[in-house]
Amino acid sequence: MKLSILKVLSALLLILPLLACTEARPLADDPAVEVRLRHLSHELRCLVCQNQTLADSNAPLAQDLRQEVRELIVKGLNDQEITDYLVVRYGDFVRYRPAVNAQTLLLWIGPALLLAIGFGSLWWTLRRRNSLLADIDNNDQEEKEEEA
Repeated sequence: MKLSILKVLSALLLILPLLACTEARPLADDPAVEVRLRHLSHELRCLVCQNQTLADSNAPLAQDLRQEVRELIVKGLNDQEITDYLVVRYGDFVRYRPAVNAQTLLLWIGPALLLAIGFGSLWWTLRRRNSLLADIDNNDQEEKEEEA
């Protein structure tokens, strides 16, 4: 009898937490707001995590920014106005894909510039090495001709 009561109680203890589990509700009542929030949160950078979007970050600041974006969406601002508001407040760093302008030009052309410099120095080094090897071969041939 005691064993069956223990089995029933342990089964209840295992089942009760499952009954309390439900699917997480979105924070906004309007699904359209959540869709826009998800879209914008993939375009904005977490200011703490640096290489994560707001959608990917679990940092408290990212949660606050998502809530702020949600409130701006509810106020009726469009996506561009929300992005501009956040850029004014936090700078271009808040954009996950910064716009091309005078301040970010080096960011956009920097990798191509470094690649071109790398290929140029490789080409120059190989050309110099080939000319040195050719000079060494010429000197060796001249020495052999003089010996003969």
